[in-house]
Amino acid sequence: MAAPKNRPHLGRLVLLCLLLRRMWETRANLIRYSVPEETEKGYVVGNISKDLGLQLRELAERGVRIVSRGRTQLFALHPRSGSLVTAGRIDREELCAQSAPCLVNFKVLVEDEVQLYGIEIEVTDINDNNPKFQAENLEVKINEITAPGTRYPLPEAVDPDVGLNSLQNYQLSPNHHFSLDVQTGDDGTINPELVLERALDREEEAAHHLVLIASDGGEPRRSSTVHIQVTVLDTNDNAPVFAQPIYRVTVPENVPLGTRLLTVRASDPDEGANGEVTYKFWKISEKQSPLFQLDENTGEISTAKSLDYEDCAFFEMEIQAEDGGGLKGWTKVHISVEDVNDNRPEVIVTSLFSPVREDAPQGTVIVLFNAHDGDSGKNGQVVCSIQESLPFQLKKSVEDYYRLLTSQILDREKTSEYNITVTATDRGTPPLSTEIHITLHVVDINDNPPSFSQTSYSVYLPENNLRGTSIFCVTANDPDSNENARVIYSLAEDIIQGAPLSSYVSINSNTGVLYALRSFDYEQFRDLQMQVRARDSGDPPLSSNVSLTLFVLDQNDNAPEILYPALPTDGSTGVELAPHSAEPGYLVTKVVAVDRDSGQNAWLSYRLLKASEPGLFTVGLHTGEVRTVRALLDRDALKQSLVVAVQDHGQPPLSATVTLTVAVADSIPDILADLESFKPSANPEDSGLTLYLVVAVASVSCVFLAFVIVLLALRLRCWRTSRLLQASGGGLASLPASHFVGVDGVQAFLQTYSHEVSLTADSRKSHLIFPQPNYVDTLISQESFEKNEPSCVLEDSKFPIEDTPLVPQAPPNTDWRFSQAQRPGTSGSQNGDETGTWPNNQFDTEMLQAMILASASEAADGSSTLGGGAGTMGLSARYGPQFTLQHVPDYRQNVYIPGSNATLTNAAGKRDGKAPAGGNGNKKKSGKKEKK
Repeated sequence: MAAPKNRPHLGRLVLLCLLLRRMWETRANLIRYSVPEETEKGYVVGNISKDLGLQLRELAERGVRIVSRGRTQLFALHPRSGSLVTAGRIDREELCAQSAPCLVNFKVLVEDEVQLYGIEIEVTDINDNNPKFQAENLEVKINEITAPGTRYPLPEAVDPDVGLNSLQNYQLSPNHHFSLDVQTGDDGTINPELVLERALDREEEAAHHLVLIASDGGEPRRSSTVHIQVTVLDTNDNAPVFAQPIYRVTVPENVPLGTRLLTVRASDPDEGANGEVTYKFWKISEKQSPLFQLDENTGEISTAKSLDYEDCAFFEMEIQAEDGGGLKGWTKVHISVEDVNDNRPEVIVTSLFSPVREDAPQGTVIVLFNAHDGDSGKNGQVVCSIQESLPFQLKKSVEDYYRLLTSQILDREKTSEYNITVTATDRGTPPLSTEIHITLHVVDINDNPPSFSQTSYSVYLPENNLRGTSIFCVTANDPDSNENARVIYSLAEDIIQGAPLSSYVSINSNTGVLYALRSFDYEQFRDLQMQVRARDSGDPPLSSNVSLTLFVLDQNDNAPEILYPALPTDGSTGVELAPHSAEPGYLVTKVVAVDRDSGQNAWLSYRLLKASEPGLFTVGLHTGEVRTVRALLDRDALKQSLVVAVQDHGQPPLSATVTLTVAVADSIPDILADLESFKPSANPEDSGLTLYLVVAVASVSCVFLAFVIVLLALRLRCWRTSRLLQASGGGLASLPASHFVGVDGVQAFLQTYSHEVSLTADSRKSHLIFPQPNYVDTLISQESFEKNEPSCVLEDSKFPIEDTPLVPQAPPNTDWRFSQAQRPGTSGSQNGDETGTWPNNQFDTEMLQAMILASASEAADGSSTLGGGAGTMGLSARYGPQFTLQHVPDYRQNVYIPGSNATLTNAAGKRDGKAPAGGNGNKKKSGKKEKK
């Protein structure tokens, strides 16, 4: 049972130890100085740097400064000497009034440590104030019947100094009737009293003049006087008496002006003037006197100015009541001022550490501020708070100082700026509050690497691109700011097919645009793997990588490659075998081709482009198989030549061709025997046909040149004749010379004219009949179709021809011509028999030579023109109208006309069995009349 009884004593002992330790720590951090009042500005109070243990240069580096609360700064730090000096004149009486000792407390802040040191300075008093009476003259009325020994209180002198410098004694001028007695009160005040030593006789002396001297104990001694006039009165045996020796009242500090506080009352049983009582302030300080007013007749005390609990919370004064006979009574009045919550808390920021790094550790001090309230009690108790959603917390420091600390690690990327509202609220009723707003900027650190929007990228690029082509643009975002957010792009080094990656692609370090450094080939490689690195410019730099795959898209840039039949390297021709007994659909061979492209670009189709015997073979569209369409006949050539085209499906499509030689034979020996007949003969007689053809072409060219020369001569003669007719005044119109030279002369030659001229001696009119000319592959003059332009002028005619009727010649009958289906040879649309093919035996060759020689003879005799008979070249006269030049090659395309860009070519329409343009007068213009 003894242990439980001792536990309360142990708890009290522990609490006592903690309290003593707290008081010792507080006192250990307190630095004390003393300074006399009324010193000049800059007076050295003490060496603060030495007492804080700091060097002079550390005062500025560590941010040592004075912080005080709501009052004029009395002291300052001297930065050069490190001393604490006065900032101005210090008046101890104004600062502390009668309080002793007079202590001034403030704090010194070492900012880098956020450490506060208490400073206590005692302001010592000097004798700089004289004792002062409230009035310089005083009248005291004493009844003549007053007994000796009666005491009369005298006004006290006030000395604001303290100690020996305050009021010490009073002296009264020498007098036979009065003496001075000094009483010391319980509070140490000295109260002078006038003592009547001898009875007064008004008839002897009606008034007495005294001088009261008040002196202090300072050095030098100071004093002041008051003149007292003692008036001897008639008998008044009752003095005014107050109802209470002390009047007490409590009023709130916010009472309006003129409010009645209380009423003092004194009664006097005398009658008449001796019973009339008047009131006045007897003892009141200079600061209190303007605040109150006293009605001298009623004794009512009211406020003359506003009261302020913070300035003075208690007032004490004495009221004197005096009757008409000079008798007096005194009482005391105590006025207590009650505090009301009329002051808002005041918040003063002492230190603000902004901006702050986002990696600042938890518990970093952001703001040091002071929050205080001028009210007292609960009205002066202040509670500070901030928003709950912020990553900060408030902790109370020393007295009314608070520290704002970080409660967690900050993140600038989430919040780069904090608007902190500190609310200081007192505990009064109603509570008053004050808000301050603190803006805290968070400094960025490089704590975020660049990030790509995707985990990987796929880029598609058509092959055969141009060098320097922009391929793709990668973008990485860095939530940091400034240099920490500036991203630099690069490619990770890699080797692809023996070459570094940097030889294939490059990347713009600032924009992230990827460029192709070469033209890619889908057939070389189809994709390119690379790593794109994004690095910021922070310190240290952070980076991240992303995988990028470049897919090369195929383009149709490769033509099909034929694998079979392969082109022999020894110069021989590959031959495929087809037996005579091959049935329709017989597989002769198969064309095998591949395309290096892919997809649709590699889809191949086969078709038969050319065949020596159309309709005999066919090629599979997708298989490339060469098969017979019909059974082989005896009239079919033993050697068949096929041209097979292989085409892909790209855009645009590409193709390749292969020539197949198909031999119609049943066995290999038959093939070898037939191949001997295919070899070209070295006998000069076998090439006779070619020689004859060359001679024929040369003959035609010579005849053509001769006709051109003759035509030019005729035209020149006509032109000369027209000049002579004009000179003789003939009425015929002249013709432009340009119609007879150059290309027009050739045109005239290439046209065949048949005309009849009829002239009469008695008529001035001529009758001319012009047939419509036949144009055969010649350049036609635009003006040849004009009606009013003559083409020739008769040499001997002088008759006008403007009224001559034109009779066009009827076009020849063209029914004898072959239709397209009836034409023999390989150019026909049908497969003809052996009579329609190109002559390939000795008899047909001799016949062709005879035809060419006959054509040359007709041209030499002038009986035939190049335009006579469409496509006949004059051969129809010998071999009948059915034989046309479609049976023989047309060599006129090799004839060149000097001075002209025209060549003698057989029109494509003739080869196709169509009527030539403008030939035989089949045009619609043939029916019109033309004047030539």
